[in-house]
Amino acid sequence: MILRYQSSEEIKQGDRILYHSDPGEVEFVATDDPMDWYVKEYGGGVALIVPGSFGSVFIPADQIETDEDLEFVSRRET
Repeated sequence: MILRYQSSEEIKQGDRILYHSDPGEVEFVATDDPMDWYVKEYGGGVALIVPGSFGSVFIPADQIETDEDLEFVSRRET
């Protein structure tokens, strides 16, 4: 499973994002890899760290495509 922003970029750990216009970062991306404990426990999706009123947020995989409040800003330099 590849998770994508509405703008079509693949969601990757470390991405800088806006969530409800607040800056944040993708903490991790949970996909359907059978070895991924988080997927087994909670299902696929994206965990975000967003400073301010939102704190840490998890967006389930089936809601990412329709979440208009999640915006890609830039990719972390490797």
